[in-house]
Amino acid sequence: MENQEDLAKLLTAEMGKPLAEARGEIVYGAGFVEWFSEEARRIYGDTIPSPASNKRLVTIKQPVGVAGMITPWNFPNAMITRKASAAIAAGCSVVIKPSEDTPYSALALCELGSQAGIPPGVLNIITSSREKTPSVGKLLCEHPLVSKISFTGSTAVGKILLKQSAASVKRVSMELGGNAAFIVFDSANVDAAVAGAMASKFRCSGQTCVCSNRILVQEGIHDRFTDTFKNAVAKLKVGDGFEDGVTQGPLINSSAVEKVESHVCDAVSKGAVVVTGGKRLGDKTNFFQPTILTGVKQDMVCAKEETFGPLAPIMKFKTEDEAVAIANSTSSGLAGYFFSGDTSQIWRIAERLQVGMVGINEGILSSVEAPFGGVKESGIGREGSKYGIDEYLQIKYLCFGGI
Repeated sequence: MENQEDLAKLLTAEMGKPLAEARGEIVYGAGFVEWFSEEARRIYGDTIPSPASNKRLVTIKQPVGVAGMITPWNFPNAMITRKASAAIAAGCSVVIKPSEDTPYSALALCELGSQAGIPPGVLNIITSSREKTPSVGKLLCEHPLVSKISFTGSTAVGKILLKQSAASVKRVSMELGGNAAFIVFDSANVDAAVAGAMASKFRCSGQTCVCSNRILVQEGIHDRFTDTFKNAVAKLKVGDGFEDGVTQGPLINSSAVEKVESHVCDAVSKGAVVVTGGKRLGDKTNFFQPTILTGVKQDMVCAKEETFGPLAPIMKFKTEDEAVAIANSTSSGLAGYFFSGDTSQIWRIAERLQVGMVGINEGILSSVEAPFGGVKESGIGREGSKYGIDEYLQIKYLCFGGI
């Protein structure tokens, strides 16, 4: 943590998130280092009651071997520490291919690891150009000395890596794309729901895999929620991440901006209404106005695809069953959120949502101590928590005879 400020400034310079958010990511990332250093002492085996009096049955856990890791640009510090800390604690060496957009954060972590005493060859970084990234990923997936692949990124790329890893039957963990629904029921506290939506939707300028991508609001509370939400969004400040008071930095590149623009244009062409925002700031910048749309329908692209930007599409619904059907009508299943004041409803919805993580009256899910991961096409395996280290361990059964 003594390097927090330098790492945060490097992160903001690389990918643009506001410096306050970057400082928070460094704290979050350091938490995984501490957590898994402690979990290394808790890699327990088992003794199994034997059916034969002359045998003793035992299991032990051993490292899977070299772990190849491909990490994203939106959390270039924390996604590395979440993966690498677990693997190293399990006894694996790691080879990390960071995003071509954010190589310096990865290199800085590697240098700090060396200074902290990690032996040479345990923590390794491979940087590459955008053009060579596919070939590097393919090599990691197909190389016989790599036993494990861990990837955070898009579902489309994850499927490619899965196919490439299949030939050698590698262990894989995948944290892939999301299309999170954020449901607000009539019984919800509107102010709390708006605060949750702001935190969930606009963190990192909407560029996180667990960002609310579809905001579903029950008809009895719809107008009040929308007005309160609009007022909250108006307080956001877009600009250079190094400037005081800025809450929204740029998107990662021009392609990301064009995607948000296309989602807005598609929705408006099909009847959606722009409540606020809706445009790029300047002709050639990567800044996009925080945007709210109402009148959004399921046939609009923003309701079907992950936007990965500061676009909040609001959909009105009537019944609980309708909300659940809309929320689950996607191949993704990473995260979901809902706000309700009805205890029975809370249990029903939490169990019915087809996602790996649920925020209940809460807009921020991530915690070092909690398992992170999805279902359906949003991934395989879990990161963080007591379960994260198991992704880098294999169970060996020992049978002692002649006792």
